[in-house]
Amino acid sequence: MNSQLRRPPKQQRSRGRVEEILGAAKRLIGEKGIDGVKMREIAALAGGPISSVYQYFPNKSAIIAMLFQQWTEEIEGAISGRSAKVSNLEALQQAASDMLDYFFERVHSDPAILDLINAVQADKALLNLDVESTRRQADSFCEAGRAFVPASRYEDFRRVAFLIFQLTAGAVRLALSDGQDKTSVLDDYKTIIRGQISLFTMPE
Repeated sequence: MNSQLRRPPKQQRSRGRVEEILGAAKRLIGEKGIDGVKMREIAALAGGPISSVYQYFPNKSAIIAMLFQQWTEEIEGAISGRSAKVSNLEALQQAASDMLDYFFERVHSDPAILDLINAVQADKALLNLDVESTRRQADSFCEAGRAFVPASRYEDFRRVAFLIFQLTAGAVRLALSDGQDKTSVLDDYKTIIRGQISLFTMPE
C-alpha cells in the first residue's frame, strides 16, 4: 500500500492546497473517526474536486501518514526542547512527567491525534512510522540522561525508555476512557517512569 505523497508540493499554492486537505481530513477524523471518513468527504470539506485530493494523495493511508508525521514532528520537538534543559536526575524525571502531561493534554484537546496513533499502530504498512518516531523520542530523552546512567547500563536504559515511550499512548488512552480517574492513571504511570529511571541511574 502506497502511503507516500503522490506529488510533493513545490510551489506555495500547492503547499497551501495540501495543508487544506490535511486540515479537512483531521477535522473529519476528529468528528467521525478514521474508518468513517471518505476521500470524497475530505475533498468536499477542503473545497475542491476529489481529483485535487488524488493529485497529491494516492489514498487515505497517505493522508494518515502525513498527518501522523506532523504530529510526531511536534512531539519530538517538545521532547527535544525539554531534554535540552535537563541538568540533573530530578530534572530528568520531571521532564518525563512533563512530557506525559503534554501528550495527554494535546490528545485530550484534539481527539483526532489518538485516532491517528491507533490507525498507524493497526496498519502494517504504517506501523514502522510509529516505531521509528518512538525510537527518536526515546533516543532524545536518553541522550539527556547519559550523564546520569552508568555506561555499562546505557543500552539497557535506551531499551526500557523505548518501551516506556511506546506504552505512553496506551496510558493516555486508558486515562481518557470513560469511568477512569485520569489523574490516578497518569500519576501511576509517572510513578512507574520515575521508578525505572531511578533503577538505571543508581550507582553500580
